[in-house]
Amino acid sequence: MSYKNGKDVLPPSLLRQLQEYIEGEIVYIPKKERKRAGWGENNGARLLIERRNKEIYRQYRNGSTMVELIQNYHLSEDSIRKIIVKTRRA
Repeated sequence: MSYKNGKDVLPPSLLRQLQEYIEGEIVYIPKKERKRAGWGENNGARLLIERRNKEIYRQYRNGSTMVELIQNYHLSEDSIRKIIVKTRRA
């Protein structure tokens, strides 16, 4: 964040209007609000996990045991069960 003199960046009419409220003080003007990306959307992590979860479900449907899935994906039994239930509903 850098300091800018209002005379240099604002139209004269807006500068006069602002001077009615504040004079000689520093004012922070926030950036416009933007929609934030959800977790993992920018770096691709969300997509990787979705693909992994679909693969876990596919292997489960093709006969892989819970123990095999736990060992292959290094996840807890509870996590594997949640992935299977969630993916089944989708």
